[in-house]
Amino acid sequence: MHMTRSILYHLIVALLGITWLSSCVRKPDFPIEPQLTFVGMNDNVMVQNSFNTDSIVVTFSFTDGDGDIGSDSSNIFVVDTRDEFKAASFFIDDLPEEGASRGIEGEISLTIYTTCCIFPDGTPPCQASLVYPTDTLQYEIYMVDRAGNESNKIRTNPIIILCQ
Repeated sequence: MHMTRSILYHLIVALLGITWLSSCVRKPDFPIEPQLTFVGMNDNVMVQNSFNTDSIVVTFSFTDGDGDIGSDSSNIFVVDTRDEFKAASFFIDDLPEEGASRGIEGEISLTIYTTCCIFPDGTPPCQASLVYPTDTLQYEIYMVDRAGNESNKIRTNPIIILCQ
């Protein structure tokens, strides 16, 4: 009988301890819309070309309160701020549902290929120019989750395009 009370006592103490610990682990308080934060880039210079011969890697972090990131179609968009052209789009595969209702967070790195210089005098893009040896652009990046919620828009640091 003494042994049974001791076991019961330790079991109750252990259950109370587990309950107390689990109450300390809180669900992240992320909004249901994806939230992006610019982290950085591996470079800030590219040589112009229309054949994907140069690239930079852009990294950003994300959170999503209901965890519905991912689909089989484009859900990350990269816009050239010089002319609002959608320069690239990417997709993240569906993320596993288990645990996603607690919200998710992560980091994504995208390889963005080079683009052409845009000249103020109307010279056709991707031409070499002695008058305009460089062009500068920033990319705007945003994400859309499966429910259609659009994230905030983040911008890269300025990128120099070499126009030679």
